[in-house]
Order: sequence, then structure tokens, then C-alpha cells
Amino acid sequence: MKLFDKTPFGQYLFLKRMLIRYLGVLTHRRYRGFNELNIEGSEVIKNLPDTNVLFVSNHQTYFADVVAMFHVFNASLHGRIDNIKNVGYLWHPKLNIYFIAAKETMKAGLLPRILAYAGSISIERTWREAGKDINRQVKMSDISNIGRALDDGWVITFPQGTTTPFRPLRKGTAHIIKKYKPIVVPIVIDGFRRSFDKKGLMIKKKGILQSMIIKEPLEFDYENDSMEDIIEKIEYAIEQHPSFLKVLTPEEIEEQELLNKQREW
Repeated sequence: MKLFDKTPFGQYLFLKRMLIRYLGVLTHRRYRGFNELNIEGSEVIKNLPDTNVLFVSNHQTYFADVVAMFHVFNASLHGRIDNIKNVGYLWHPKLNIYFIAAKETMKAGLLPRILAYAGSISIERTWREAGKDINRQVKMSDISNIGRALDDGWVITFPQGTTTPFRPLRKGTAHIIKKYKPIVVPIVIDGFRRSFDKKGLMIKKKGILQSMIIKEPLEFDYENDSMEDIIEKIEYAIEQHPSFLKVLTPEEIEEQELLNKQREW
């Protein structure tokens, strides 16, 4: 790698490497110290190609989820299956990992802007802005940027577009899958909402067991599956289909009701 090589989005790779190293060391104890992260299925990561991989996951905080994935992905690529022991795996991090995030979120303060340099693909949300419901057309430049990121490496997306559980998935994810035909890897996370504040920057409670399950890639008929077919497969894979509501514990149901009330407020 040359000193001044850049990503397709103009970030200097040497700066991105240093940033991932620094943030990784700074956040490591959030997943192995103050709280523990139980990982399953990370051997899947080692068998993936270097580009055109789309990770789809449920969403619990703005930033803690994706930071945990950076840890797990890099640890797995360095032979640490289902654990993130010894943060040395970040010495040579995978630099072509990107995550999709709302533009307004990534501009809300200095730290989000720094995190954006680590790999954000900032998009304009079509359904919500500044806490209000909106109805806006998808920007084709946003879709094109996601395609550029897939051409260059791996992309993480949270297709519900919100940290509220069991919300409907956005059809934009299905459109991306139909258009670019990536390998789609589902991830199910839990415990982050109890560990961190909504932004995922502050530790809310210690001693929480967080979990991340990485599943085998989904199979699609890219030509014949409808948008609805793709959405339904993802909903089941990331355990956000409405049918999963009936297996929640009473505590989880109470938490879901509280989140819905907060959203209404």
C-alpha cells in the first residue's frame, strides 16, 4: 500500500488504518471487560470473498453495534474464531469495510464525523429526518455509492433503519440485493441496548452479556425473487419477522412497549 492511497470515497488508507487501530483499542473493553461479547459463527467470515459482501443485521444502538462488528470481523480474519482476545488483530485491519448510516447521524458532532472516516457510507433517509416522518425519493447517488463500496469490499447495513425492534425492513435493501447481487450474510445481535445508551457511545450498565450470531449466507434467486420475498427472508434471518414477537420474554415485551412509547413521544 502506498502512503497516499485512498478509498473510493477519498479517505486516506493510512489515516483510516490508524483511526481503526486507535478506536479499536479504545473500545475493546466495552466488549471484553466492562461487558462480555458472546460470538457464534465467526468462522463464516474467513470463507467470504474480499468484495461484494453485504452484512444485514438488526440494530440496537447507533454506533456500538457496528464497532463490535469491526472487532469480530478483524479478529476472525486473523484466526480468532468466536473471540476477540488480544486486540493485536487490529494492527493490520481490513480497510475495505463500510457501514451504511444516516447522513444526519454522522454529522451530529465530532465523534460521529471521526467514525464516518472509518468507513461510513452516509445516505439521506427517505422516511425520517430530524425526528419527523417524511416521504422523500431515494437518491440514486446513495445507491451508486453503496454499489461502489460493494465493488471495493464489505458493507454493513441495518435494513430496519431504526434501533426500534420489529420495525418493517426498508425495501432499499432488497433493491440493493437485486441490483448488485452480493453475498448476503445475516447477523443477529442482542444485549447492546441494555449495555449502552441509544447512540452506543456511553456505557449504561456493566456486566451485561452481549451476543452476536453470524449466520451462513442467504440464498436468493436474484432474477425471480420479488422485493417482498427478499425482505421476508432477511426478516426471518435477522429474527425480526413479526412471528418472533410471540417468543419474547415478558421483560423483552415490556422493553419493546417502552421503546414504542418513546418513539411516539
